[in-house]
Amino acid sequence: MFCKYSLLGLAALCSITIAAALPFPGGDDPAALVKAIHRSKHTLADGIQQVSKEAEVALSAKFEFDDEGKLALSIYTADKGLGVDAEHNVLQEYGGSPEQTAWAPGVEIFKDVTHVARSAQQATLMALARTSLLEVVKDVEKDTKGQVVSITPVLEGRKAFFKVRTLVGDKLTETKRDLFEEEEESEEDEKH
Repeated sequence: MFCKYSLLGLAALCSITIAAALPFPGGDDPAALVKAIHRSKHTLADGIQQVSKEAEVALSAKFEFDDEGKLALSIYTADKGLGVDAEHNVLQEYGGSPEQTAWAPGVEIFKDVTHVARSAQQATLMALARTSLLEVVKDVEKDTKGQVVSITPVLEGRKAFFKVRTLVGDKLTETKRDLFEEEEESEEDEKH
């Protein structure tokens, strides 16, 4: 009897260990993202335009895999615009499948420290930027003849810039555009 339960426990433990070791569907695999993006019926520019209404401003946007491993278009916004500080604003994320004819995202208002901090920094950087997220997306797509798959204002080492990942053919490239100038640096994504 003891041996039977020990074997069942061992089998359960092995199942859990194997499941934990398996990669998450989609995960951070650039090749999987490239393949999935080709199924999208919407671009980042489409999503940014859709959520930018009245005072609401897009802070960052990206294609990613959701918790179920399905392609999602995700956009952070400041609901009250850039003229209202983060403390008095509504920082939120629109997210949903871009594979449908109509992009119908759900909305999550940020309450956790990580998302509030990240989106507050993005709102501050966008308030200081010389251009909108949509204008940068359009410029990068024009310059690269590719499709922007993510754009985020970031601050690294006291330097502020837009980090832009672009799909050109089947290759992902990363471009850095200064928030205050039109300089750019480009490098091919080493993962793909």
